[in-house]
Amino acid sequence: MGVLGLLPGQWGADNRGRLLGRFILIALTIYGLAMVVPDFYRLVRPLGSFGLTADNDGLIFDVQGQFREISDSPAWQAGLRAGDRIDLRAMRCVPVDTNVCATILAVRGGQQLILPGRTAELKLAESSGHFAGRVVLVAQPTPSNWLRDLVTFLDQLAGVLVVVGAAWLVWTRPGRMTWGFFVYAMQFNPGQDFEFYARLQQWPTALLAQQIADCVLQAAGYAGFVLFALRVPNDHTEAPWRPLERALPWLAVGLCALMLLSMSSAFGHPTETLTRAGLIVGFFISAFVVYILLARRKYLSPQDHQRLRWVIWGCLIGLPACMIAEIAQVTSLPARLSGGLVLPEDAIGLLYLVNGVLCLFVIEAIRRPRVINVSIPLRRATVLGLIVSAPALFLHEQANGIFESIELPTWGWFIVAWIVVFLISRLHEHAVHFLEGWFELGLRRSEERFAEISRLVLGAKSAVEIDQLLAGAPLHALKLASSAVFRQDGAEFRREEGGVGWTRSMAAAIDAKSPLLADKSNGPPFEIDPDLLREVAFPAGPRQPVLATPICNQLRCFAIAFYGSHDSGADLDSPERELIGKLAATAAVAYAKVEVDSLRERIAVLERELPRNSQPAARTG
Repeated sequence: MGVLGLLPGQWGADNRGRLLGRFILIALTIYGLAMVVPDFYRLVRPLGSFGLTADNDGLIFDVQGQFREISDSPAWQAGLRAGDRIDLRAMRCVPVDTNVCATILAVRGGQQLILPGRTAELKLAESSGHFAGRVVLVAQPTPSNWLRDLVTFLDQLAGVLVVVGAAWLVWTRPGRMTWGFFVYAMQFNPGQDFEFYARLQQWPTALLAQQIADCVLQAAGYAGFVLFALRVPNDHTEAPWRPLERALPWLAVGLCALMLLSMSSAFGHPTETLTRAGLIVGFFISAFVVYILLARRKYLSPQDHQRLRWVIWGCLIGLPACMIAEIAQVTSLPARLSGGLVLPEDAIGLLYLVNGVLCLFVIEAIRRPRVINVSIPLRRATVLGLIVSAPALFLHEQANGIFESIELPTWGWFIVAWIVVFLISRLHEHAVHFLEGWFELGLRRSEERFAEISRLVLGAKSAVEIDQLLAGAPLHALKLASSAVFRQDGAEFRREEGGVGWTRSMAAAIDAKSPLLADKSNGPPFEIDPDLLREVAFPAGPRQPVLATPICNQLRCFAIAFYGSHDSGADLDSPERELIGKLAATAAVAYAKVEVDSLRERIAVLERELPRNSQPAARTG
């Protein structure tokens, strides 16, 4: 498999191979964090800017940058205007270790931030739209903006969590699937790397080497993402897709060559077309990944199909946002299409933040053998988006005017940002609680059914009738794959009724002290550890029980009910588990009532028999 075939997770099972794989994982994780963590420093000490944005043809398409007013921009003050063009040949990186090379590496290829006070001399082409000649620029600190700082903080926090989360997947589940996603997440995460590159500008050779490494990692990231799509969620590639998997190294090499060619603008060659081509190829690869995921659904069980749906929706949400942000930050295409409109840094940061949804959904889909229906987190994310979007759009336009007269130190704005995040989270929590009543029509119907089931259970005349209701009614109400009730019988729990999804050859009794039930049989419903089911004859596959529900009161446990996931493969969500828990409490009352009624009947029978048995025996003789 070429380069991708040598992923550490695939090396032999010997300890040396595992240790080497983990060493490489740790090294790459540190490298990925070193790219994004330094940008936290921008919250207390903003970077500087020349105020211009140029593409890889040398075309300057923005001379305001992050400054509030265009007149504050060093580029504007120096006489530069949108449409001017940098003379790439006059500023080529030959030799590399020069200030000229550091300057061209710092200003080409979209939005850039640099160390405050850094001086650069630009050489403009004779075909420049304004004038030709030399322009000296001095980088000025970008103005503080609490909204921008908040977005930066959230981006960097999300970037760190994504890199660490992807590394954790490889550490706990090493394989080509997790390694492919890790390589992708290390390069394409919400974190920003302006501080990292600004520091490297002091050493042009190191900066050029890093940009070359970035091209290689981007190509590997795209190929790794395709590899991940071919293997998620069980790290297995079906036969029809194996030729594509074997071709991935060639895809990586081709993408790497294209991205390295786009870097030749640093050596005097216009490469904006190649840059756009690389981004467009990345867009098509992202679309192809979604196609692969959709096409592979037919090969998966319902349980794994639900996990794949999380990945698909993560891609549909995160990939477009990431591609739009990349195009807006690296190329002049949006400015040309919109007549000069340039997306601000905080808007681009929000788009990168949305990309974090993909990584969050992927981690959830891989780490859990069963997941709840993806519509639940999607609804909550929609509510959060509606809450955040309107204030963000308003503040983006009005923040400068509102807070212009308020003077606070950077740490003060940082505290304000924390308060805003807290208030938004609380508002989101209450809004979800209120609005989910409109979405959860199915849950309300389930609540009505469970209320009726509870009435039937309380009216049951025998323990067998309660067993039947506990096994059958929730199964039909929630459309579950399996259910069974084990009633206490001395030191064990015995399956009195057949159960749905259970056969005669499966476990008929469970020891109360078994690892499956130890210290749990008198508590609330609990999720079943799949590893423990290997020791007992329980249903496997789609009908495997996922939830054990003790039917108990404060004094004793009457029975334990086992329930599988939904027929669709989706796991039981929190409201459904709560319904089952409430039914269990009602059933405990019903079992106790049946026992008491049975004892009363037995006592009544004994009392009726007692007078006959106590009559004096007839005298003889």
